[in-house]
Amino acid sequence: MADVIQLLPEYLANQIAAGEVVQRPASVVKELLENAVDAGASQVQLIIKDAGKQLVQVVDNGAGMSPTDARMSLERHATSKIRSTEDLFRIRTLGFRGEALASIAAVAQLELRTKQREYDTGTLLLVEGSQVMSQQPVACPDGTSIAVKNLFYNVPARRNFLKSNAVEMRHILDEFQHVALANPQTTFSLYQNELEVFNLPAGKLSQRIVALLGNGYKEQLAACEEVTPFITVKGFIGKPESAKKSRGDQFFFVNNRFIRSAYLNHAVLAAYEGLLPRDTHPFYVLFLELDPKTIDINVHPTKTEIKFEDEKTVYAIVRAAVKQSLGIHNMAPSLDFEGDVNFAPIRPLRSSGASHNSFSDEYRPDALSAAAAQAASPSPRERQPDRFAPQDRNLPPRPTDQAKRDLEDFYRSLGQTALPDVEAEATDTLPPSDDELVMVETANPELPLRENQSGPGSKVIQVHQQYVLVPVKSGVMLIDQLAARERILYEQYAQALERESGASQTLLFPRTVTFSPADFAVLREVTDSLHALGFRFTEFGPHTIAVEGIPADVPARDEKELFEGLIEQFRTHAGPVKLDRREQMARALARRVASGAASARLSEVEMNALVDRLFACAVPGYTPDGRKTLVLLELDQLQAFFTR
Repeated sequence: MADVIQLLPEYLANQIAAGEVVQRPASVVKELLENAVDAGASQVQLIIKDAGKQLVQVVDNGAGMSPTDARMSLERHATSKIRSTEDLFRIRTLGFRGEALASIAAVAQLELRTKQREYDTGTLLLVEGSQVMSQQPVACPDGTSIAVKNLFYNVPARRNFLKSNAVEMRHILDEFQHVALANPQTTFSLYQNELEVFNLPAGKLSQRIVALLGNGYKEQLAACEEVTPFITVKGFIGKPESAKKSRGDQFFFVNNRFIRSAYLNHAVLAAYEGLLPRDTHPFYVLFLELDPKTIDINVHPTKTEIKFEDEKTVYAIVRAAVKQSLGIHNMAPSLDFEGDVNFAPIRPLRSSGASHNSFSDEYRPDALSAAAAQAASPSPRERQPDRFAPQDRNLPPRPTDQAKRDLEDFYRSLGQTALPDVEAEATDTLPPSDDELVMVETANPELPLRENQSGPGSKVIQVHQQYVLVPVKSGVMLIDQLAARERILYEQYAQALERESGASQTLLFPRTVTFSPADFAVLREVTDSLHALGFRFTEFGPHTIAVEGIPADVPARDEKELFEGLIEQFRTHAGPVKLDRREQMARALARRVASGAASARLSEVEMNALVDRLFACAVPGYTPDGRKTLVLLELDQLQAFFTR
């Protein structure tokens, strides 16, 4: 039998390695920025075109390379950062594998210009698909400039897997933020399609945080520091009121390298226990300094995963450091027993039959107000609601006997004897009964039809302000009101996007909303879809928009929170399948608006309307992402619960 094992060609081996190192344009950004920092640059410039698909260029003023080093840097496993096995256990640089440039050059067209300070001229290298096309001397400034053009031009299948420009740009901004936060002593700038997104001068960490993440953090930062012989923890945490629904603004750095660690994130959350609203996440930028021998960063090519030799000690120290910072900055809950509370004295109310001692007593202002309050409010027995009567927030209050008598006296004083029928007027304003609502027929024969008969059996019931119980001919149907609203809104928004004519409600005064540069870059990409949904806004300065209108059925709320939540939903809930941008936007807005009315008390009219609108949907049984909106319990299933 002939020999079948052979060495792979170099270009093919490089493409396989590139699959691990270069997954998207953001991977190129990460590797090039880290190389610039390792080269000792004090100024780093990142230039992006077409979300990195057309161009990723990093220009630095670092040490530069000689002509020989420039050629060697494109070979696999060629590096200046380690020499022996022992060096693997004392790594202080960000890169050390020697795979980045070779992997990038294997799947892109690369142009490298570099010059060392002691030389008069530099070197220009042109590479396509691992092949060096030319190398020649060139006049250029000190440092290195690497331009990566037409990423994945020779691997079209990999290029097809890239997401939309908004998603890819978000990943690029994430990598830029990680490197810029870790190196506040270095000046960074970022240009996207020839527009300046960031210009970050060298300064303190707190200044870098505010410049990167927005002025909203200026008053929310609390310093955090803990020094032990084993580990040093430094950085900033956010006050509890700055917590967000998204997990975005959370950063861990170990020896100045950004890492992701659910274990350490749990340590921070444990320190915030009891201080955060439900389903919110705190902000933090924490730097951990350890002996490189006690950690292993050689776990994955991206080097964002890390192993600790003694992770329990690291967990305890991080948790203690955050908890101490919360206490020092008086953010932990406390009781002040020495403060002057100045409670107002409580005066007893006089009964109507009590005798008055003096004129001043009888007509004292507070006595008058107390008497008026007592006359206006019903007795405790009258205030108790009928626990068996249907509770409806839209029903007008029934007049009390005392109010009727007062009204009769008022009409007598006017010389009228006929008293308007208050009960009849109140009845006239009641909402229509369940029998007056017409059930929308559905084209789906599997969906149950509701009973259309009078009596208590046909009433819809709300359960724990989350579910709606509906009697049907075959049994009982339970509807998740949050999921139902999401399905209804999704179909409504999808139709609006198709017509590109979403109804909009104009605000009385335009309101300005300022975003972080990262969120603003995503907002630019989805502006057309937002306009089609009914949002009306224009750019109004750096990273700021003036909101003039919002979709007609979106409840009035903080516009900044609405936009930030929508951008977060659009970013994180695209799903495993590559969806059309408008489909994503319809899903995101439906989920965002529906969640705003979660656990709401509904009147009978609102419950009936919810059921009717759900059954009018094309796919009433499921949300856009596949969750159930309703569950049907057949009559025999109900009977089975009570049979022995």
